[in-house]
Amino acid sequence: MDILSKANSIVSEYDQIMQKMMDSDIMLNQEKMTSLSRQKSALDESYQLCKQYIDLKNQLAELEEMKNDKEYEELAKEESVEVNNHLVSIEKQLKKILISDDPNDNKNAIIEIRAGTGGDEAGLFASDLMRMYSRYAENNNLKVKIMDMHETGVGGLKSATFSIEGPKAYGVYKYEGGVHRVQRIPKTESGGRVHTSAATVAVLPEAETAEVDVNDSDIKIDTYRASGAGGQHVNKTESAIRLTHIPTGLVVTCQDESSQHKNKASAMKVLRSRLFALEQEKLNKDRDEMRKSLVSTGDRSAKIRTYNFPQGRITDHRINYTTHKLQVTLEGELDHLIEQLKLAEDSAKIE
Repeated sequence: MDILSKANSIVSEYDQIMQKMMDSDIMLNQEKMTSLSRQKSALDESYQLCKQYIDLKNQLAELEEMKNDKEYEELAKEESVEVNNHLVSIEKQLKKILISDDPNDNKNAIIEIRAGTGGDEAGLFASDLMRMYSRYAENNNLKVKIMDMHETGVGGLKSATFSIEGPKAYGVYKYEGGVHRVQRIPKTESGGRVHTSAATVAVLPEAETAEVDVNDSDIKIDTYRASGAGGQHVNKTESAIRLTHIPTGLVVTCQDESSQHKNKASAMKVLRSRLFALEQEKLNKDRDEMRKSLVSTGDRSAKIRTYNFPQGRITDHRINYTTHKLQVTLEGELDHLIEQLKLAEDSAKIE
């Protein structure tokens, strides 16, 4: 990793953001200002370290020149040791940030959960996963907003789409994308046999409006009545929205808000985020396989984790990590898994 060129690049990017924020036209555009403010916030710490790093590099170069002058040679040598020690300390901090640096980490996350193979049991497991992610959000002062939900008759989920809003939301949840497999005795199983079921999870960084240009002419909009659990829960008006993005064939539905207008806004958020993820996927095709398996906008069909109830065990197959903290994990204690995955990804980046 060429630290100096990366440091120069970050300083340049930060300065450009600051220039844009001073532009009178942009200052009047709240959406663009919000987006730029988030970008600036994400770079604040690394910018300060990069400035220090560049200054220390320049000081060292000047001291090297001074060593050629016999009058200042000894003084230059002494100062070089001090400056170099400071440089090594800054470089360590900077490497840590640069290795972990993903511009999408600071975004909100949009999570889609779908029941896979396993019938009613898969739906119940999908519901367990949603509860786990919601509990983790609550424990970490992150906000959960339901966008679309289709329930099964036994208290499970066919599918659910929801956003997690707050600092580093995507950076935390991005490792959850893929197939989650559960091995347990279903409540409906009288013979006591262990069944294997699955649910798929997709995690997308929420795209800013400015990042993805969606033409109205490319979208087909359908309205319909929201379905619910029956009785008073069924919506009597056509407030549910289905958006079809004609160029890509992507379809997004949203029915959880009370008005058509709110549902359309939520559906557009999901659509923009899916289109953004497609673009990211194209850009990231040259990454190595290890990193592909650890970022979650990739292959939904990859089995990433098994939850084995008879043994009280969770195994993450990407990093061969096994723990017996099954119950507390399902109650929202995900930090131990996230830390291990983050360490593995950072190691892969260094290599």
